[in-house]
Amino acid sequence: MNELDALKLENQLCFLLYASSRELTKKYKPLLEELDVTYPQYLVLLLLWEHRSLSVKEMGNYLYLDSGTLTPMLKRMEQQQLIQRKRSLEDERSVLITLTEKGTSLQQKAECIPTEITKLFGKTPEEVNKLKQALLKLLQNLT
Repeated sequence: MNELDALKLENQLCFLLYASSRELTKKYKPLLEELDVTYPQYLVLLLLWEHRSLSVKEMGNYLYLDSGTLTPMLKRMEQQQLIQRKRSLEDERSVLITLTEKGTSLQQKAECIPTEITKLFGKTPEEVNKLKQALLKLLQNLT
């Protein structure tokens, strides 16, 4: 690749990842409307369905988000009665996030979402897994 080609937009890995991420997130929108959550809220629910309870700090580490971004979203989710936020008894600086009954009940409705999204890739499950492994390795290398 010559120097001029190196500066073409379509040759920028960061742009391809950014644009792909935005397009993929758009595909979630109709699926998440049934749950009445946004894509970032869905990610929070995924974590809580797996872990049941996490501190805001732990959640931020998993999602690569700072508390300034996460806290307003968690407040909205609490207003929607999807989660509860409570100060930790051991460390009052820490806020623990847990699911409410309503938040837990959404898990069953969401079970079809990963399969529906995978279908959009037009790839075999093996190809999708290879892509996931490559992206995970990239993320690990960057962090």
